[in-house]
Amino acid sequence: MTQRFLVLDSFRGLCALSVVVFHLHVVSTFTEADFFRGSGLLVEFFFVLSGFVLSHGYAFSTHLSFKQFAVLRSFRLFPLHIVMLVVFILFEFGKLAAYQWGGLLFNSAPFTGLGAPSEILPNFFLVHAWSSLTDPWSFNSPSWSISIEYYIYFIFFATLLLFKSYKILAWTFISFVMLWLIAKEAIFPVLDVQRGLSCFFAGGVTYYLYSRLNYLKFNYLVASLLEALLLVLVVCIVASSIEYRSLISTFLFCATVFIYSFEVGFISSVLKRSVFTRLGELSYSIYMTHAAVIFVLVSLAMVMQKITGLQLAPMVDDVRFVTTGYQLPNIILVFCVLALVVFISFFTHKYIEKWGQRKAKVLLSKAASPA
Repeated sequence: MTQRFLVLDSFRGLCALSVVVFHLHVVSTFTEADFFRGSGLLVEFFFVLSGFVLSHGYAFSTHLSFKQFAVLRSFRLFPLHIVMLVVFILFEFGKLAAYQWGGLLFNSAPFTGLGAPSEILPNFFLVHAWSSLTDPWSFNSPSWSISIEYYIYFIFFATLLLFKSYKILAWTFISFVMLWLIAKEAIFPVLDVQRGLSCFFAGGVTYYLYSRLNYLKFNYLVASLLEALLLVLVVCIVASSIEYRSLISTFLFCATVFIYSFEVGFISSVLKRSVFTRLGELSYSIYMTHAAVIFVLVSLAMVMQKITGLQLAPMVDDVRFVTTGYQLPNIILVFCVLALVVFISFFTHKYIEKWGQRKAKVLLSKAASPA
């Protein structure tokens, strides 16, 4: 049976929730804490985790099948991505109706800017984050990282075929070249591609080190101290604004993934509990659906603001906030949003993600069946 890294799954779920808070702005709440204002950096953590897990599944396999790889990876990402793209296109029609019939203009005019029709096809094919000619934040904004990750999968597969026993050198080379380009503020490839490639292949190298050193037996106390230290360092780097923060975080995230993959210390024992591993299972749905939930919340606040005249959706430093007018209800509102995102994710995971995974297995099974 393939090993499942439960603690790393839990980290994925917690990072997804942190990204939800990153995109949410509620007056006088912890959404404006330094950690959550910086938690967009956790996307690097996602890339490192993906590189680690994909390397675990494929890097040392003796039976590589491109068809199997492509079908499984595509049906893992595309079904929910397409559904959410359709949802955001419908939102644009909703904005159009609100403007024409109610004179209500949301943050931008319908079908302009991030919702421009010209962005639909790049989004559909998940290429919108790969070029400076398209907007990576268009429609369902979190999908920019899925755009990067999807095509990195195929670069990863190509390294397995082309470099074989030298693949670790290739991954190291790719990662360090991308980190160097980030440090030099190079404009090609685009920064998001540099971030994805550097972290994904650093995650692959981390898995290689783990596969060679997983015989190590960490003392429980030592492991617990290392886990606590790394967690504190992650919180500090995410909350900071130091120079080369992104570069430092790549190495820190790799060290964190490496130590936690042993699942020995106290924090690991906590993260292996079902409530956290379940969040890990839902992490892709949480990540892909939360922007829609926040859009609906902000839109409702703007409508109620126009009706009541109360400042329920104020602009602060060019950022749209929501507020009830009172701190405690605002804090409760944040938790309600998180709970709603998780609730919706139960259904999207069950009926969309799982459907895609079943469909992939059926297609591969038919392809393998004799004529």
